[in-house]
Amino acid sequence: MKGPLFYSKILLFGEYGIIKDSKGLSIPYNFYNGALKIDDTDSADAKQSNASLIKFLAHLEELEVSNPDLVSFNLIDLKRDLDAGMYFDSSIPQGYGVGSSGALVAAIYDKYAVNKITVLENLTREKLLQLKQIFAEMESFFHGKSSGLDPLNSYLSLPILINSKDHIEPAGIPTQKTEGKGAVFLIDSGIIGETAPLVNIFMENLKNEGFRTMMKDQFSKFTDAAVDGFLKGNFKSVYDNTKQLSKIALSHFKPMIPEKFHGVWQKGIDTNDYYLKLCGSGGGGYILGFTEDIDRAKASLKDYKLEVVYQF
Repeated sequence: MKGPLFYSKILLFGEYGIIKDSKGLSIPYNFYNGALKIDDTDSADAKQSNASLIKFLAHLEELEVSNPDLVSFNLIDLKRDLDAGMYFDSSIPQGYGVGSSGALVAAIYDKYAVNKITVLENLTREKLLQLKQIFAEMESFFHGKSSGLDPLNSYLSLPILINSKDHIEPAGIPTQKTEGKGAVFLIDSGIIGETAPLVNIFMENLKNEGFRTMMKDQFSKFTDAAVDGFLKGNFKSVYDNTKQLSKIALSHFKPMIPEKFHGVWQKGIDTNDYYLKLCGSGGGGYILGFTEDIDRAKASLKDYKLEVVYQF
């Protein structure tokens, strides 16, 4: 058995802010993917994945009992396949902010959900919100708290515009220009990030009135403007607002930025060669970068390997 492929994702804008209703924009990243598999492999990775899925099965059993109206699964088939050694065969790095657990959740829902909402039907706003809620409950097993957006992005394999918690829609983004000098890129921090503790730090910070005001008056404002600029292909607006978001991250989200990148982060702001952002919850994994000139960014970041994900 080998199931369909589910892809990684990149949240271009909205990290942490989507918890507080700022806009967000998430795009599929087809470089990494994963699929459910049963085969004769006896690898340590397959065994570890299978053991993790057995624990996930218990979470789904609890979810059916606690929220029977939300979703139900063919748990007999899932248990049978897990007993046969099923695992999630994935190239998506874990703890890197590109949606490894999201792709897994999408794959399980796709294969085992009863009366599932399919990608082919007319995806009304209500259906999208229902999917997002289902995925949030499923993915909470991995992160403690989940928006449900990573699995949704992986399941639909479409860019998703988050207008607010209760208003999400598939989005059309400008076509890539492979010869374009402007680019969005990833840098590998070489550290694995853990989502749950960083989300806890953010939730603690939200108890501070000054932090809440900054999120509302600055973070959300620049995020919303960057998203609007990106969707309209106004990349001057994207750069201007991303620079402000990069500054905010360095001032207010320092625990989420690996210490060895603090100087590199500041250098981008000072030189305008590139601007760095958190990729997902941060703390390690990938760091997201924006530049008007990819060659200049590569020269400025010559000690790091840049992975271009989008060019314009």
